[in-house]
Amino acid sequence: MHILVLQHARAEHPGVLRRFLNEDGHRWTAVELDEGEALPNLDGVDALWVMGGPMDVWQEAAHPWLRAEKAFIRDAVAERGLPFLGVCLGHQLLAEALGGSVGPAASAEVGVMDVALTAAGAESVLFDGLPERFDGLQWHGAEVTAPPEGARVLATSPLCAVQAMQWGPRAFSAQFHLEIEPDTVDNWVAIPEYAAALRAALGPEGPDRLRAAAAARIDALTERAERVYINWMQAAAQA
Repeated sequence: MHILVLQHARAEHPGVLRRFLNEDGHRWTAVELDEGEALPNLDGVDALWVMGGPMDVWQEAAHPWLRAEKAFIRDAVAERGLPFLGVCLGHQLLAEALGGSVGPAASAEVGVMDVALTAAGAESVLFDGLPERFDGLQWHGAEVTAPPEGARVLATSPLCAVQAMQWGPRAFSAQFHLEIEPDTVDNWVAIPEYAAALRAALGPEGPDRLRAAAAARIDALTERAERVYINWMQAAAQA
């Protein structure tokens, strides 16, 4: 499988999911949109992944490529039916691309925090083998405020109603981060927007607190990421 990965910051790559792709022999190509790299032709692409980033979906004046990216996602998912995985900003971009809406969250959600499956999520292939409640790394100040028509909400949390979503048979997205590795928090703290948001949410010791919380759960988070990756691949293989 050839997976196209849209990135919005060098540090926001597929993380541990890269290891799973490489072990299974899949090929992936990254496009760094924030650095001006052009969106490619989708011919020959088997799936689309869209990662996180420090910008918001509505900041099209500051980041004009966001408008083209949304149209690209809509073409990939709604017109071509490509398998899709979106994480954090990628989750929000999928919602907007398909007619949903995204806005500032009432409260920023930052930390290793619980997510609960909905009834639809408990039945979804994406979370097969996972418990009805599990923890995930959260780091966002925006959220999907209205899912697109036809979407199914798969997971929720007290601070964010749409934690995971499915549209059609092969498009999935999650607000929480599936992809973290041992150095993820350090890499993201180096991004000024993230460092500011982290300290605003958790105080001056925010980086140390989040680093410790992620380190304490990294083995469980990695195991869960692999399970979701396997499940996504199964969904992607469906005609």
